[in-house]
Amino acid sequence: MLQLVIVVGVLSLLLFAWLRSLPGGPVSALLGERATAASRARLTQELGLDQPIFVQYWKFLTRAASGDFGVSTGVQPGDTASEIFLQRFPATLELSFLAIVIAIAVGIPLGYLAARRRGGWLDNLSIVGSLVGVAVPVFFLAFVLKQVLAVDLGWFPTAGRQEGGLDATRVTGFFVLDGVLTQEWDAAWDAIRHLILPAIALSSIPFSVIFRITRAAVLDVLDEDFIRTAESKGLTTPVIRRRHVLRNAMLPVVTTIGLQTGALLAGAVLTEKVFAFPGIGQALALGFERRDYPVLLLLILCAAGVFVLINMLVDLSYALIDPRIRTAGGAR
Repeated sequence: MLQLVIVVGVLSLLLFAWLRSLPGGPVSALLGERATAASRARLTQELGLDQPIFVQYWKFLTRAASGDFGVSTGVQPGDTASEIFLQRFPATLELSFLAIVIAIAVGIPLGYLAARRRGGWLDNLSIVGSLVGVAVPVFFLAFVLKQVLAVDLGWFPTAGRQEGGLDATRVTGFFVLDGVLTQEWDAAWDAIRHLILPAIALSSIPFSVIFRITRAAVLDVLDEDFIRTAESKGLTTPVIRRRHVLRNAMLPVVTTIGLQTGALLAGAVLTEKVFAFPGIGQALALGFERRDYPVLLLLILCAAGVFVLINMLVDLSYALIDPRIRTAGGAR
């Protein structure tokens, strides 16, 4: 937990300095490229950009401590960066959650079955499928899914989080959860339909990685002596799978799931752009395009914080999966 604080602190400094060094800067974003030298100098002084970078950073920290990250200049002009984050983060969280659920629900069972049938048709076909999942760019897969399943066949919506005609009640900002809480089932189902295609596209790389790590981990465990010992004792196959194979193979898989969950926030930029999905990925793309530095700073920092937090939870989960880690921790 101490490392988490240090990492986010150092990252915030590097990110702040990097955004300040980008061509154009906040002054050009606010005034435009044709602004006069006098107006640029005046705004530079008003924003404190003429001060040393560490002085600027300290002022940023004092404002950020009270939740003030500045006002958007391009994504949603007039709204604060905090408001934009609160509006858009639930959308990306919904999308990322469904994507990682798809990747886990397909990748782990398929990886286990492929390892149990090593060299068979299922194993070979799964390996080819995982290679395709890694090789095909997310944005290309998103375009294909959108064109075929949404435009040509009309099975799914082409863009957005929900149909504009639905007068759905907003409670939490999570559209599916809101529909369930208010028992507006049409709104909940419509939100799910809008999530399916971008979630499938976003899950392609995590699925491939989780599948391959699961397969490799299960193959390693199946060759261990304790598996042959368990079989010689007459333990049933389900018991061996649950207690010995899966549990011992889960450590690298859990690590991979944590890393891939954090990486989904980066992949969401392209996916949300293709499907016009109003999450933080789309806001990041607009922020770079329109040089909206307050929004970029907050969203990138929050995405990095989520990534670090997920990895901390993965570390803590090791003790639940592997009793040897609990024993070593108690001994220390």
